[in-house]
Amino acid sequence: MSRPHLMLLSVLLLGIAGAVLSALGEESAARIAWGAAAVPIALDLLISSGRALAGGAIGVDVIALLAIGTALVMGEAFAAALIALMVAGGNALEAFAEGRARREMTALLARVPRVAHRTVDGQISDIAVEAIRPGDLLLVKPGETLPVDGVLEDTAASLDEAALTGEPLPVARSAGEAVRSGVVNAGGPLRLRAGATAEASTYAAIVRLVRAAAAERPPMARLADRWALAFLPATLLVAGLAWFLSADPERALAVLVVATPCPLILATPVALVCGISRAAKRGAVIKGGGALERLARVRTALFDKTGTLTSGTPHVAAIAPMPGFTADEVLGLAAALDQMSQHVVARAVVAAAQAAGLALPLPRDVTEIPGGGVGGTVEGRAVLVGSGGLLQAQGCTLPDAGASSRLAAAAAAAAWVAVDGRVAGVLLLSDRLRPEAPRALRALRAAGVTRLVMVSGDRAAAAEAIGTALGLDAVRAELTPAEKIAAVRAEGAAGPTLMVGDGINDAPALAAADVGAAMGARGAAAAAEAADVVLLVDRLDALAAAVGSARRARAIALQSIAVGMGLSALAMLAAALGHLPPVFGALLQEAIDVAVIVNALRVLRGPPVPAPLPDSAGVPRMLQEHERLRRLGVRMRRAADQLDAAAPPPEADLRAIVAELQTLLLPHQQTEERLLFPQLAQRLGGRDPTGTLIRMHEELAELSSRLAGLAGSLDPQAASDGERREVRRLLYALDAIVALHLTAEEEVLEQAGGG
Repeated sequence: MSRPHLMLLSVLLLGIAGAVLSALGEESAARIAWGAAAVPIALDLLISSGRALAGGAIGVDVIALLAIGTALVMGEAFAAALIALMVAGGNALEAFAEGRARREMTALLARVPRVAHRTVDGQISDIAVEAIRPGDLLLVKPGETLPVDGVLEDTAASLDEAALTGEPLPVARSAGEAVRSGVVNAGGPLRLRAGATAEASTYAAIVRLVRAAAAERPPMARLADRWALAFLPATLLVAGLAWFLSADPERALAVLVVATPCPLILATPVALVCGISRAAKRGAVIKGGGALERLARVRTALFDKTGTLTSGTPHVAAIAPMPGFTADEVLGLAAALDQMSQHVVARAVVAAAQAAGLALPLPRDVTEIPGGGVGGTVEGRAVLVGSGGLLQAQGCTLPDAGASSRLAAAAAAAAWVAVDGRVAGVLLLSDRLRPEAPRALRALRAAGVTRLVMVSGDRAAAAEAIGTALGLDAVRAELTPAEKIAAVRAEGAAGPTLMVGDGINDAPALAAADVGAAMGARGAAAAAEAADVVLLVDRLDALAAAVGSARRARAIALQSIAVGMGLSALAMLAAALGHLPPVFGALLQEAIDVAVIVNALRVLRGPPVPAPLPDSAGVPRMLQEHERLRRLGVRMRRAADQLDAAAPPPEADLRAIVAELQTLLLPHQQTEERLLFPQLAQRLGGRDPTGTLIRMHEELAELSSRLAGLAGSLDPQAASDGERREVRRLLYALDAIVALHLTAEEEVLEQAGGG
């Protein structure tokens, strides 16, 4: 049990003992028990007030100290005990608010390497990371973190640098290239020549940045203390005048008793701990009342990109085949080979092929190639998948011009595919935007956050694309951890800042911001430790819920303080005029305390959360069909990509697409309009809340009908250029509208509580 809770328990027990003794007629013993309850609290207040005064501040504790001390001197032990009870209760609530959130956190920097594998004369020995010296030759096994900065000794490597740069895709590094500590070996075993000690390496520098940034952030004064600056002199003035004008010291005591700032001491911690509790229910752990109060005042929010605004996992966005190859052929051969690899890009390629319905034969003679590639034989054809540099090192000639080269240069990442020594095409990869990100950012703006900024270590082109899609106010890319701190501080000139991130590279910026928020579900322990808010669910909209809870808690705390202190002021006037003796004043103060506590507890209710839609709406089935429709969209886009002037339309694919439009899309729309949309309309209200969705249904039905009519009468061998262009246009239009419609429908479902 913590010290504040022990003190509260002692006050309660002694107070009860005094009440029992008083009921038995032992008044002297009762006063001793009540005095014993009040004295430790008075001493604690004396110490805290002395520390505050030494630091140049005056807190609410001074008024409570004066009230208890005066009551004890004048023999009003019961009043002193009541005041002590309220003070101890407030301290216990504050301690509970802080400890409740801290228990959710993990240890600082849990992923830091502790052991390294040093190679000497061909012999490998395990040593502590602190024992590494420049020049040591180290073996880094697959999946291990590089312990120090150094140089790749004699082989290429594939490194996951997301922890330092935010880049979601593994990066190929060549032999002799400098690499940094803190990155993960995503390929085979590699040898590293240490260039620095662990203390002098990049990872340790980031740890120091976290500590320095946290140390520079000034502590937040308690909300109650700021009110006390005005209330304390007013209380002393009224008490002094009452004593001077009446010549009755008991009136001064009565004024101090009813002026004891219990609404300040109690309303704030109760409201703040309720705000913390409500935010935790929505998946956001706030580390204490100070963090919640700062969160409520945030005006600028800064976001990392990878893993925060995006999913952090790559996917195949497009395929650019070379002449003589089709998109399906390139994807199918690459995916067949990548089945044997655990590389993050390989998993994305296999997932894309499976979504496209491609059959994947088992490859033979598969070999992982250092530097981020894989080679093998697929149905008698030699296939190689990897970076452009890897293919060139294997003797393949990449195109130096043309669409494939330009697309690969513009993509977030690219995986080239070679077949029988000839480049067959390139798979273009990107990192998807989090589906809830636009909604979360809108909610933050609605909550009063006026400026949204991206600060990312990723490439400028990738960051700008995400920033434009989300409508951010500014995008700053290719930043180091130190540059992120500078960006946070620059934005802080306009008001309190919130920094949101998930990687080790974000930890210094999280510590430097007024409030740091970490994506704790998948993020690094360093980010969670440096942050004031940790999102325990892998959803960005939990942050908007936390901001809303913080603002509501602060508003209700201020309301409770204003009402409570207003009532105390009226009681002070009555006490000064002699109408309120000290004991009755203490009881009245208790009633005021109860009122402000009850008001502060309203934070727990908060804005209502929509109940899920009933089973009759068929939401689970609709969402399952959405996934099938997304896969159909991929097939429509691929079929459209294959239509060109030199090749006949893919008749079998077109017929299969038309059949699925008739058996999946149109029945899906009819079921939604019959079961789901009436429920949505009733839940959302308004004139016609589903009108836009129904209009999209009509457009999709019309396009599907036109495609069915055209494909049914199309002669693949005699199709004109105009017919091919129209089929392609219809396929692209259907793909785009289906994608837009599914996203819009899921947004509406989320608003109505059915998502």
